[in-house]
Amino acid sequence: MRLPLRVKFFVFAVLLALVPLGLVGSNLIRITRDELISAANEDLTNVAAQLAADIDSIWRGQLMAPLLVIREGMDSPDLDVPQKISILTLGIAQMRSVKALQLTIVGSDLPVLVTDQTYVARLRDAGADPLTVLRLGVSDIQMISRDRQFEVPLVRRIPETGDWLARIVLPLRTQIAGRPVTLSAEIVLDDLIALRERHPFLERGEISLIDATGLAQLQADADTDLTDREIVAQVRGLVETNARAVALQSYVRQDGTEMLGAYAFSREFPWAVVTELREAAAYGVVDQMTRTILIVAGVGFAVAGVGALIFAQGLTRPILRIGEAARAVGQGNFGVRLPVVKARDEIGDLAMRFNAMIGELNERVELMKFVSQGTVSAVQQARQGGVTRMGERRHLAVLFSDIRGYTSFSESVPPETVVEMLNLYLDSQTQSIRAHDGDVDKFVGDAVVAIFDGPDRERRAVQCGLEIQVKMQVLLAEHRDWNLTLGIGIAAGEVVLGAMGAKDRMDFTVLGSAVNLAARLCSKAPGGDVLVNAAIRDATVAADAPIAFEVLEPLVLKGYATPVAAFAARAA
Repeated sequence: MRLPLRVKFFVFAVLLALVPLGLVGSNLIRITRDELISAANEDLTNVAAQLAADIDSIWRGQLMAPLLVIREGMDSPDLDVPQKISILTLGIAQMRSVKALQLTIVGSDLPVLVTDQTYVARLRDAGADPLTVLRLGVSDIQMISRDRQFEVPLVRRIPETGDWLARIVLPLRTQIAGRPVTLSAEIVLDDLIALRERHPFLERGEISLIDATGLAQLQADADTDLTDREIVAQVRGLVETNARAVALQSYVRQDGTEMLGAYAFSREFPWAVVTELREAAAYGVVDQMTRTILIVAGVGFAVAGVGALIFAQGLTRPILRIGEAARAVGQGNFGVRLPVVKARDEIGDLAMRFNAMIGELNERVELMKFVSQGTVSAVQQARQGGVTRMGERRHLAVLFSDIRGYTSFSESVPPETVVEMLNLYLDSQTQSIRAHDGDVDKFVGDAVVAIFDGPDRERRAVQCGLEIQVKMQVLLAEHRDWNLTLGIGIAAGEVVLGAMGAKDRMDFTVLGSAVNLAARLCSKAPGGDVLVNAAIRDATVAADAPIAFEVLEPLVLKGYATPVAAFAARAA
């Protein structure tokens, strides 16, 4: 394999600059990774411990504190039963998270139940029985008493509404008729759900509340089983044993994702708070540092390669410039020129010949602007023997356009304004003709002659004429003082297309009755109208184009013995 001189020097520069940098960079990355592991571990454990503490704080400070106040009121010997019931009613009204308060007398099957009526309606609308959801049975209280579960929240999810409710039972000192009394409450845990869902850590990691069975708590799906995660399987046993340690570990999920995880435990709920973070996210700074080292390596590579480049530059610069100039010419920039090459060798000769070639190409491209595409195609097809004076019969659609009011306009304004107007009008028409796959045959003063060939030529010609008239209306609005409109005539039929004229001065054009008819229709077309013959109308209708045709009185045209049927095209 042939290696240029510049490549050889580059290889040397890479080895010289990057090998020492690679050794230093690898050690730096290793040290940084160790530091990041420590920082990520601390972050995970802090989030888990803080979230567990916040859950306990909200439960004890915001949700339980008002209930304890109500219990004190229930235990007050100065209040009678109606007043105590009023306390329950007021408590429901003031505490938005409490949806039901119940006083239960042991041995009585008729507890006093006060509910949030808005929430009761919500349960009914969802198809749930409010009493089943909110009322606590005597047997349930007896079981809670037997298991010593007083003041321990029992959390469950209501399937019909998706709400998470915590049931809490508080024993009262007060007795009624010598029987023990309990105060129970149903509390919606929306505040705890919001605490988890709005935690900033969720932007980069995961937070789960896990019970002793390994199911996720306070999430939309109450049956989300996370026991397949190694860290969850570990904390389940700790929840059952009422452990309260904060710990961290790394593990791999079943899908192969490497994770870092930490867990802490709530003191009020039988839950573990598990925080998880992908190792790739935790060590993102390492990747950033790696990129930085690569950038520095690139800079070192560039500096080391400068010497090699300077040495080889004198040999390769002229060749590279020739290549760049060739690329620019290929993109259509014929104004590019190579600087004068002082070298008196083959490279200098090549640069001069290249400049001469660009000049000749530029001349040919400029000449092409003065002929039609048909002329260019004819020349390209006749490169061997040259263009001959002959024509062929073709079925074409021919479009003539002519500016109305041009003569008086040209006599009333300076010639520069006339040229400006013609360039603007002719350029706009040419764009529309090319957009509809037509070819400008020639410009005759203020008139345009265009031809359309191929499938749907009639439809394309009519749509082109209508588009031109729309553009002319825009130009007329922009230059009202010009007061110029456009008449268009379109005809289709057999014509002769080819090179015609003298031996040394020819014109590639189109002749025939269809050409004459298009010119005559153009002369009769009022400003803003598009007149077509019957062949154009029939072919366009057959093509199912969205164009309507207004039948006109037959037109008396110069050179035609009988009036000619004509139609005005309109956009449907």
